[in-house]
Parts: sequence; structure tokens; C-alpha cells
Amino acid sequence: MSGGLRVEERPDRLVVTLDRPEKRNAIDADLVAALHEVCAELEARPRLLLLTGGTDGIFAGGADIGQLRERGRLDALAAINAAAFARIRALPMPTVAAVDGPALGGGAELAYACDLRVCTERAVFGQPEVRLGILAGAGATHRLPALIGEARAKELLFTGRRMDAAEALRIGLVNRVVPAPEALLPAAHELIDEMAEGSPLAVRLTKLAVDAPPAAHPQLDLVSQAVLFEDEEKRRRMTEFLDRRRGR
Repeated sequence: MSGGLRVEERPDRLVVTLDRPEKRNAIDADLVAALHEVCAELEARPRLLLLTGGTDGIFAGGADIGQLRERGRLDALAAINAAAFARIRALPMPTVAAVDGPALGGGAELAYACDLRVCTERAVFGQPEVRLGILAGAGATHRLPALIGEARAKELLFTGRRMDAAEALRIGLVNRVVPAPEALLPAAHELIDEMAEGSPLAVRLTKLAVDAPPAAHPQLDLVSQAVLFEDEEKRRRMTEFLDRRRGR
């Protein structure tokens, strides 16, 4: 795929790699357009998503500052990056970001848009926007507090301070940290493999329920469970479970 992305299709997942090494995987308009294409594919045919910058020591160094400097108020209102990241956040099936090296500015916000995050020990997260005279406008102001708590998020957003992998794991921003870059993608695939063992419909409806606003509960949970109770996959899986217990 053009636009600074490499896409690998597998039966149960899509592996998407940011591929602008000469620009430190900076997020420009072409890459955003390519992300929209990926979302359209996963909306039409829901699968798990692994999103990575590869293992060369950079996830995404933020938005393309050259383009960002020239954007005006109408560009801001068009939500160029925010719309793509919101679409990733709303994908039907879970998403995993595999982060090696810096994930800064819009790059960090792209990682926050995923459901889960795995990183290497050299990963770094940060929101330097205030130091550039803007704010983190592609999701960090609401996703980061939800992930790590309001006080910690405000500190990072107000100061532009960078956070290393150990701190990110300690405060719950990332799910797993691996010691070496070559272990990153296997660890991310292992996490996706665990999710792939579940019923696809059950996983999809669980994500829908977890992401729903509080006012949607418990009604959404009850309706989702009613759908699953009538699903043949539920009957097959429970029958197999009972047969194993009986030694059949």
C-alpha cells in the first residue's frame, strides 16, 4: 500500500507497518489517507489489527512538522489526524500497537488509539505539543486521562515531558514490555493469538461493550449476551468444554 504504509494480510489479522524511515515515520496527509484505507478494509471485513513502526528504533516521531506549520484554523477544524485515529479506535475488532523507540506527539496519539500496547525497553512516549505552540489535538487530551488517570495525563500534556517504557508499564499505558527489539513483534502476535482463540463475535461485542458510554450499561451488555446465547459458536465451544471435562 502506498502512503507510507506496508500491509500484510493474514487470515485473522492485518499487520500494518508505518514505513517512512526517512521522515522518522512522521504522520503526514498521505499516511493519514492510507490509514483510512486500512480502516475501510477492517470495517468491511473485521479482523484483528497489529500496528507497528517496525523494529528499527522508531514508532512515529509525531506529525510532519513541515505540513503542520502551514495548517490553519480550517485544517484544525477538519480533524485531519483526529478523524483517522478515532476511526482506528472504533474498529470492530481489537487493535494492538507495537512500539519500538519514540512515539511522540501524533505518533503517541496513534498508539493511544489502539486498544492495547506492547513496547520495547527503548520505547518513549510524549506529547511535546505545548512546546510547539499547539495542543495535542488528535486524542491525547481525552484518551490519555482514560488510560493513566487525569493527574498523570495533565502532567505529561502540560509539560511535554517524555515517559520511558518502565514508567509506561508501571502506570498502565502499555500492557507488556520486551527487552529486545527482535522480541517485539512476536510478543505482539502472541497477544493477538490469545485474542484470536476466543469467539470472534464474543470478542467483537466485548469490545463494543467496554468502549460504550456508561449510560449504555447494562442494557448493551444484556442485548449483546442475548445475541451470543443464540450463536452456534457458543453452543459448539461450550459443548467442547463439557466434553473435555468428561474426558471424551
